[in-house]
Amino acid sequence: MSVPFSTTSVRVPAGFQNLLEGLVREVLRGQPGDVVAFAAQHFQRLLEQREAGAIDPVAWGALLED
Repeated sequence: MSVPFSTTSVRVPAGFQNLLEGLVREVLRGQPGDVVAFAAQHFQRLLEQREAGAIDPVAWGALLED
């Protein structure tokens, strides 16, 4: 997926859209008062899950996008 940016096109990394959509779903579900802190905790949980050997949401999202 490319995003127009000025006169150039910026390439969005594989899995990034899926990662952000997951964050948006959790924000809408939880309605946190501090979205930035919530996002930091959300991504920290995903990182801990990935390091523990669980499914990497970025790699999984990249597969869905193909």
